Amino acid sequence: MASGKTQHDMNEQTAIDMACARKRTTVNVENVGDFLHHGKDEWLARSKIVSILEKDALFDKSQREFMNRTQKYERGLAMTNRVYELQTFHKWNEQETKLAFSVIDDQLPIALHNVAFQPVFMLQADSTLLAKYAHLIATRAILGCYLQTELGHGTNVSRLETTATYIPETQEFEIHSPTFTSSKWWIGGLGKTATHGVVQAKLIWEGKDLGPHLFFVQLRSLDDHTVLPNITIGDIGPKAHGGFASTDNGFARFNHVRIPRENMLSRFGGVAEDGKYVKPLHAKLSYGGMLYIRANMVTGGGWLIAKAATVAIRYATVRRQGEIGSDGLEKQIISYPSVYYRLLPILSRAYMFIQLGRTLTNAFDTMASRLKEGDTSLLAEMHATTSGLKIYVSTNGVQDLETARRSMGGHGYSAFAGLGRLYADYLPSVTYEGDNFVLDQQVVRAALRSHKTLSESNPPSTSTLSPSSYYLRHLVNQPSIPSSFLAEDWRNPSTAILLLELRAAFLVQAHAQNVQQQLEDANVNQRLSKAVTEAFVAAQVGGMIQGLSAMSERDKVVLTKLFLLCLLTIVEGGLTDLLSLGLIRPATGSGMRQDPTLSLRVTIKELCEELLPEAIGLTDAFGFTDWELDSALGVHDGKVYEALWQRARTEPLNQTEVPAAYELGSCGFWNVNNEPVVALNPIEYAGGTRCGKYVSLNYQGKSARAKIVDLCPSCGLSGIDLSPAAFQALAPLATGTMNIDWNYV
Repeated sequence: MASGKTQHDMNEQTAIDMACARKRTTVNVENVGDFLHHGKDEWLARSKIVSILEKDALFDKSQREFMNRTQKYERGLAMTNRVYELQTFHKWNEQETKLAFSVIDDQLPIALHNVAFQPVFMLQADSTLLAKYAHLIATRAILGCYLQTELGHGTNVSRLETTATYIPETQEFEIHSPTFTSSKWWIGGLGKTATHGVVQAKLIWEGKDLGPHLFFVQLRSLDDHTVLPNITIGDIGPKAHGGFASTDNGFARFNHVRIPRENMLSRFGGVAEDGKYVKPLHAKLSYGGMLYIRANMVTGGGWLIAKAATVAIRYATVRRQGEIGSDGLEKQIISYPSVYYRLLPILSRAYMFIQLGRTLTNAFDTMASRLKEGDTSLLAEMHATTSGLKIYVSTNGVQDLETARRSMGGHGYSAFAGLGRLYADYLPSVTYEGDNFVLDQQVVRAALRSHKTLSESNPPSTSTLSPSSYYLRHLVNQPSIPSSFLAEDWRNPSTAILLLELRAAFLVQAHAQNVQQQLEDANVNQRLSKAVTEAFVAAQVGGMIQGLSAMSERDKVVLTKLFLLCLLTIVEGGLTDLLSLGLIRPATGSGMRQDPTLSLRVTIKELCEELLPEAIGLTDAFGFTDWELDSALGVHDGKVYEALWQRARTEPLNQTEVPAAYELGSCGFWNVNNEPVVALNPIEYAGGTRCGKYVSLNYQGKSARAKIVDLCPSCGLSGIDLSPAAFQALAPLATGTMNIDWNYV
């Protein structure tokens, strides 16, 4: 008997839920978008470029998941060429062209030309080299890569094995790979694309090893793109999870390759015309390429986390599951604490990294401009800051992408959800441009140097502290710490900032003492590096909150809560240290044990609940179009099930009802090529009376058993046709026709 109850349409409800969520938002999405893009002009410029790209057939993403690696690489080259065609057609300036590349979510072969090769060349080449090649690089008449990492060495640049030996008789350098492990490896754009490269090699001058320096080396002919003599180049092969499929990460070996003396990047030092060596102003000047990439990783990571937050929050808003709510429907999963506790902190980190990235990029530009004038005073600070933030953004980014994907349940595992591909492409960020565990040591060394300078000054002066070590001022003038923290304390950003700075200061102080006593634990570098970086980040977030004063009162309130959520989740992640150091202490005077962190955790929960109505508005402010997100679960209108269904219909396997691998034999059996089956000649087939029976096959000492499934009309008397699996059990397929013994079993 049919029920009189109307069946609820879950697909239609998704659009209703998304529309309702947008109505609940109180922030001005347009104004917050301007804030994220650092002004309306940048936001409008970006929107205009996105509109052009998403309408261009060459940037269509619908078939991307079904392409093999070669197709993805060739598509990457085609997209690169198309961007430059559009640059000419629309008269884009350099910044607009960079913007176009930044919104393309494929890892293009030209990426390292733009972010490493060209910036390093322009910063470190002398006037002679610039006059000869700068225009060719800018117009892409030559395409470059940055050859640093080797098969046997990566982050430890000082131990690279590739040599550049100066030959005074001819005023040349000889670039050589003296060992197998000195082969350059993982070099983006090298495998098939680059014509030239900046090679990091240790300079051998008058028999002395003078450490790593940079050299400009031609790799391929500009006439036919063939690899030049005495150089071996290739692609290193596919990467884990299919990531970076469009990029030709390559290897290179040099066999005594000669280059002119002028091809050394020698703006700050090198071998002069008279053969004398001029020492660079700073030992780490050749690391400029890494610093530039690390500085830009913060901004890029922020926008990537923003995509993950947008997709996951949109899906959680329209996905209904579990308990029945007041509307008689299953609850939206975004309303469950286990979901919003995971997703809203991700949203807060996206906002934080986007803002922090702009600050860091500006700081790098300032340092670079000073370097051109010979001022290296900011180099050490930039190295310490970018090392810590590179670790921080990549670690958080990888975790946040996977957390967002998991929050979407089973559908999150679909390629059409969009986050799996982003994860695969971002996963190597924790190891490229410096392995995070190795970089931790560099952050700690910088912190110890700052602590030593402070402790040795008499009287101690905080005037020498840099922004990245300013937390150490608390060792000179220690502030008072409350015996316990109430909810209202956690609502004040200064509470979290103070605790995180004190944590870093006390850990550095303790570590300095422990080093002298040889009492170091195994993971001290990781804990200390994280504490130092989070102290810097906390201070920056405090500045971000103060910088909201120009916004409307409502927008300011919401964004303050969002940044506060970021701060408090950082504190929550550092509770082990904060409790160990006694910065947060259990309440006294009560017979019952009390959790001193409860007020913190409750405040985090309350902030999440207050931000929930704003979540869709805050993600809409990023301004991503459906083309940019390329996610069935993150579509703007909320119709996720409909979008997922339509995407599944495009799967090539669904274009035919019966796969080509299956064949229906005369016996009526379905079989595939990897099954050992045979077809009999017409006489032995006997009208199909032997279908389903088995034969024994024997050839030169090998035997196999196969099932009779088909008729072979062209087979002669005693002839038998074997499937590939049956044939290969006896001999290679290349054998062709062979005389075998066979009989029924």
